[in-house]
Amino acid sequence: MKKGFSTIMSAQFCSSLADNGLTVAAIELLRSSQAPSWHVPVLAVVFALFYVVLAPFLGAFADAIPKGRVMLISNGIKIVGCLLMLFGGHPLLAYSIVGLGAAAYSPAKYGILTELLPPSQLVKANGWIEGLTIASVILGTVLGGQLVGPHIAPVLLGLDLPFVDTGVDMPAEAAICVLLFVYALAALFNLYIPRTDAPLQPLPSNPLWLVRDFSRCNARLWSDKLGQISLATTTMFWGVGGNLRIIVFPWAAAALGYSTTQASSLAGVVSIGVAAGAVVASMRMRLDRATAVIPLGVLMGVLLMGLNLIRDLYVAIPFLLLLGAAGGYLVVPMNALLQHRGHNLMGAGRSIAVQNFNEQACILALGAFYAGMTRFELSAFAAITVFGLVVAGIMETIRRWHRRNLLQHRDEVERLLVIARTDGH
Repeated sequence: MKKGFSTIMSAQFCSSLADNGLTVAAIELLRSSQAPSWHVPVLAVVFALFYVVLAPFLGAFADAIPKGRVMLISNGIKIVGCLLMLFGGHPLLAYSIVGLGAAAYSPAKYGILTELLPPSQLVKANGWIEGLTIASVILGTVLGGQLVGPHIAPVLLGLDLPFVDTGVDMPAEAAICVLLFVYALAALFNLYIPRTDAPLQPLPSNPLWLVRDFSRCNARLWSDKLGQISLATTTMFWGVGGNLRIIVFPWAAAALGYSTTQASSLAGVVSIGVAAGAVVASMRMRLDRATAVIPLGVLMGVLLMGLNLIRDLYVAIPFLLLLGAAGGYLVVPMNALLQHRGHNLMGAGRSIAVQNFNEQACILALGAFYAGMTRFELSAFAAITVFGLVVAGIMETIRRWHRRNLLQHRDEVERLLVIARTDGH
């Protein structure tokens, strides 16, 4: 790999590690401050908010200044969110600012790879990014749980500065202090990301042009007979996955009597399952057979409802692994098909922007739906049942949608599959 790639990977790992650790700290902060229970699922909503609202502009911003600097600015925004959370700001407001930093970070971390590396190394580079991201999700969630747990938190709270009242009195606040240093380390790596030779593209003087262009790209992908199915499927997967890492905490508390620290380990188990399913799918699935995995989306909804039957840790672990593996096996071929159609229709950069918008909008919508059920005092078990039914129902609708496309537009779908089969080899 080219010089500078390891620096980018180090910055990405540290930033994502802190993001996932902060999620656990924010959950514990809400619980310890006796916030309403519906505030916990709203965390997923506020984190996704700026991904959706600023979708037409984030890619253009990342192309207007060097991407290493974009990543540095983004980590700075995350640090501001952490400080706001630490010094009395509402956790939901503070977490939304961290989400703004993450939204700005995303197009820069992928875009710089195409500027730094030759096309022959892009698949390998993206594999490294996804692998490190999954590792950071697992380790960050576990790290956050341990930082607010009974073993490490008392040690951190005992490290008071002489003659200075830090105001850090709760385990969640001590955890946030540690995570600030992880964000700072990511920012330090950002300083050493090399400037590439790619020309900068000034921001258009008329922002409405960006909105119109983005809208056209979004409509074009949704009108494509394979693009619409792959986009709908991956959008639902990420909508479920983005909320599941939050939902597992109230479920573990209700079903197993778990604390935040104990539940954080179970959230990591789901990510391990996703990684395992993704690896198996990458070895077994072909691009032109990607739509064959759609029924796994229905299975995910059914497995979500099955969580309500579990009362034992030794049943929960393999069950969560299975749930994650079904999702991982589903998303890899469908994501590859989506990238293939997006590249052919509008280019990779715009396709990723459209994909991010739809996926984060789904996270926001499903998160608001789940939070609404909790707000109206449905139990964790009842809310998960309804959530699972909705997921299974939507995925079954997507399956029938694809079958109808095959019946009504067979020639077009088969032509697109031939293109996928040719490009896939």
